[in-house]
Amino acid sequence: MASTPPSFFRRIGLALSVLFNAELAAKLQRVRGEGEPPADETPITPVAPVAEPQAVIVRETTPEAALQLLGLLQREARFVDFVQEDVTAYADADIGAAARVVHEGCRKVLREHFDIEPVRSEPEGSRITLAEGFDAAAVRLTGKVVGKPPFTGSLGHRGWRVADTRLPKLAEGHDASVIAQAEVEL
Repeated sequence: MASTPPSFFRRIGLALSVLFNAELAAKLQRVRGEGEPPADETPITPVAPVAEPQAVIVRETTPEAALQLLGLLQREARFVDFVQEDVTAYADADIGAAARVVHEGCRKVLREHFDIEPVRSEPEGSRITLAEGFDAAAVRLTGKVVGKPPFTGSLGHRGWRVADTRLPKLAEGHDASVIAQAEVEL
């Protein structure tokens, strides 16, 4: 099997690895026949080449559902008003009182339009083991990630997934980009 040379940037990464890791530099020197291996060192096994990432096919989404959700959050919680407001001049107690109203409105929207459940059922902080084939789209590994599964670690966040969505239907010609109408009092 013919081996393609690593890209320029991959070679720079490798060079930096050797530059900042004395043990790796010593191993490279021995591989090149320029040094003797220590008696307690296991032999170097060649690493399989890393496949170049394949092009990901991205499907285009329309913004209507996101705009609709933003409109619902604005209507029930005044979410956009709260986030757009410069709160630096307000006292913490005033911000807290406003946040309580926004929080309750956001909860109402989520409960009314979504069934949300945790990705993992274990309590946060518990030790869990992820077997080979775990759903990497649902679980993000953090910390020092080396090797192959199974991985054992501490659950930092249970994660959330939407089990069901119930957004209202949009009327023909409805402009979803208007998430809150301007109000003119007569």
